[in-house]
Amino acid sequence: MTERTAPPDPNPPDTPPPLAAATADTFAAMIDAVTAAERIARFAHALRAEAIDRARLWTESTDLSVSTTGGPRWSREVAGHRVLVTELACALRISERAAENLVGESRALVHDLPATQDALRSGRIGYRHAQVLIDHTATFPPAGVAAVEEAVLPKAESLTVPKLDRAARDLRERLHPESIEERHTRSVADRRIETCPARDGMAWLSAFLPAPEVLGVENRLRDIAEQLTGEPGEERTRTQLMADAFTDLLLDGTTIVSADGDSVEERCTRRIDAPIGTGIRPRVLVTVPVLTLLGRSEEPGRLEGYGPIDADTARRIAARARSFTRILTHPETGAVLSVGRDRYAVPKDLRTWLRVRDETCRFPGCNRNAGRADVDHVTDWQYGGGTDYGNLVHLCRSHHRVKHHTAWSSTSAGGGRVRWLAPSGHEYETAPATHIRPPERETRMHGRTSASAEEPPF
Repeated sequence: MTERTAPPDPNPPDTPPPLAAATADTFAAMIDAVTAAERIARFAHALRAEAIDRARLWTESTDLSVSTTGGPRWSREVAGHRVLVTELACALRISERAAENLVGESRALVHDLPATQDALRSGRIGYRHAQVLIDHTATFPPAGVAAVEEAVLPKAESLTVPKLDRAARDLRERLHPESIEERHTRSVADRRIETCPARDGMAWLSAFLPAPEVLGVENRLRDIAEQLTGEPGEERTRTQLMADAFTDLLLDGTTIVSADGDSVEERCTRRIDAPIGTGIRPRVLVTVPVLTLLGRSEEPGRLEGYGPIDADTARRIAARARSFTRILTHPETGAVLSVGRDRYAVPKDLRTWLRVRDETCRFPGCNRNAGRADVDHVTDWQYGGGTDYGNLVHLCRSHHRVKHHTAWSSTSAGGGRVRWLAPSGHEYETAPATHIRPPERETRMHGRTSASAEEPPF
């Protein structure tokens, strides 16, 4: 006699059986701990906004400008704002753009969106929810901000950030007294391109452009990819084809038909196999360990403005791309062995040496490329500072002016390090990006008349 199994339940329960009471209580306690920590974080964000706004009000009411030889004296408002933003960036170890945003967001929460600030302080909403309200009221006519806050804030207590952003966008359009055409005309002035380093030798390139142009670019790249999909030997995905076509069109020019009748779109299959550096016109620096260049080591190279790149890419750049400056380093000490004999003359060789050493502006936290920065005396020339590698660093034009128009000051800390003294009295230190030995031939200029014409008059 065989044992008969019960047939499956034709109406299974809609919900799974509950956890055991002890297990459920433990898990509930863990979730409660997370939400409690989140409430504390939200309260802290509200306190931070109030503290930042107090600092803003103080700098706006205090004259922080100083006498300078670097042009007309800054106004009290400009000097106060630059001092606040630069010191906040240093103290919080964030970019100045992020510090600028914090100042603006804190002002909006404390003065323009008090109900949102109260909701943040009580933990009913998170900071990212508050940022949605700040963003959608930032350019709204002041008289209508309260109405937008009243309509959007209740939704912030129940919606995720993406859903709240969509809801706020719709409400903003209905409540805004100006037409979208007028607002779009103003917004077009903010169009820009931004880059951001990523991992594994990659980087992001993003563009803030009018929506029709963005969709047009996407559609064109999609059309190019569609033409190439299914071609004999073509193994790239549609996403990869679009990325390669985008790269080709930017680096190598236009869609002009070539002599053999093929357009750039029809020839973009070559991108993945093209020599690194093809089509690149601007000069950039790549630092290659000498054993890597000789193929005896796989130590990464270093691309100026980005960081480590794989050995194979570094070798190909150094070998094939004329627009790159080849720099050889000792495999153990990192000392520069050659910067190219065509760049030996002073001050160009010294500038190239400093550019390799610094890579970026040497103000705390700044990442602007040294290739587009000024070469500045740490100790001013007028106070006895020499024009030599130990007293020269790169400063972007913005921070060059901050140094000369506010109470920020700098001193050399040895080994290429620079110690910065902030107007508040706090100290910050920056180190060179590349630790290299000073050149064997020490380059010094003994008079201002011998300085490069490119050097700003500070």
